[in-house]
Amino acid sequence: QVQLVQSGGGLVQPGGSLTLSCAASGFRLDYYAIGWFRQAPGKEREGISCISRVDGATYYADSVKGRFTISRDNAKNTGYLQMNSLKPEDTAVYYCAAGEAVYCDGEYYPSTTDFGTWGQGTQVTNSS
Repeated sequence: QVQLVQSGGGLVQPGGSLTLSCAASGFRLDYYAIGWFRQAPGKEREGISCISRVDGATYYADSVKGRFTISRDNAKNTGYLQMNSLKPEDTAVYYCAAGEAVYCDGEYYPSTTDFGTWGQGTQVTNSS
C-alpha cells in the first residue's frame, strides 16, 4: 500500500521546537520531491517548504525561512521538517506530500496539484 505516515506534531510553547516526520511505505521516497504544507483554520492549504529528489535543492516560504529546515533520509525512506522558534501563527495542520516531477528551488512555489501522495496530517499548536 502506497502511503505517507506522519508523526511528531503536538502542543508547544512559543519559541519552542518540533520535528515532523514523514515515512513512506509501498514506494521509494527518493524518487520523489517532498513537500510540506500547512492549513490553518479558515485558510487555504499553503506550501511552506520542499526538497528536491536529485540534488536536495530546497524552497522555503518567507513565513518560515530561517526557522524551519527540511531534510530527507533516503536510507530510512523518510522526510523531516525541523521547526524552531515556533510562533502562534504557525498553528495549523501540517501535511507532507510526495511529488514526482517537482524541482524545489527559490523560484518554485509548492502547489498542491504537483504532489500526488499525501500524509494524513498532524496538528501543531503553538500556544502558551
